[in-house]
Amino acid sequence: MVPWSQFYGANFNGAAPGTRTLALTYDDGPNDPYTGQLLEVLAKHGVKATFFLLGQFVSERPALARAVAEAGHAIGSHCYTHQNLIFLSPAQLRQQLERASQAIEAATGVQPKLFRPPYGGRRPGTFSVVREYGMVPVMWRVSCSDWSARSHESIVERAVSQIKGGDVILLHDGGHLRMGTDRSLSVRATDEIVRRYKGEGYEFVTVPEMMDGGSAD
Repeated sequence: MVPWSQFYGANFNGAAPGTRTLALTYDDGPNDPYTGQLLEVLAKHGVKATFFLLGQFVSERPALARAVAEAGHAIGSHCYTHQNLIFLSPAQLRQQLERASQAIEAATGVQPKLFRPPYGGRRPGTFSVVREYGMVPVMWRVSCSDWSARSHESIVERAVSQIKGGDVILLHDGGHLRMGTDRSLSVRATDEIVRRYKGEGYEFVTVPEMMDGGSAD
């Protein structure tokens, strides 16, 4: 479950350290109303991010998932339900991947090519199955622990303490237990993180852009 480890299969977790790009990523959405609020913040700053969607919530809020895609953000799969893949058989994993991809494509028109395992959990063979479906496993180098934060300042402080440049940053626009999980602190923290690092000359890109070594322009 170490996010940057390549021991249980190759995964993308960022560009070369020191690169002046950052990739914001959000897990566990779509989540009403906080995904919509986050889209407004990102649009205000002209920033594109990457959203790893849970298929069950896409099925509940297809219009919200569609809004994420229509705003130009990158879309990835986070399984159908938030299962720890360490404990799933290959057949169960395939069912999770297929159901999630079907829900995401039906709602957004996008066939997801990125995948992030819930909890970051994987075991030998997990990512081999993921790659069978044409998806690239994506992990992270910066975790903001926003799921347990008590203030948006603490989320920002945790991000700042880890960011070195070229980082994939893990945040959440939802919670895997239910629709409506309060992610207002994550929305506020996103606003501050973008303001700070744009002011320092960093560029925010999607994961596919970072993987290609390019910029958002």
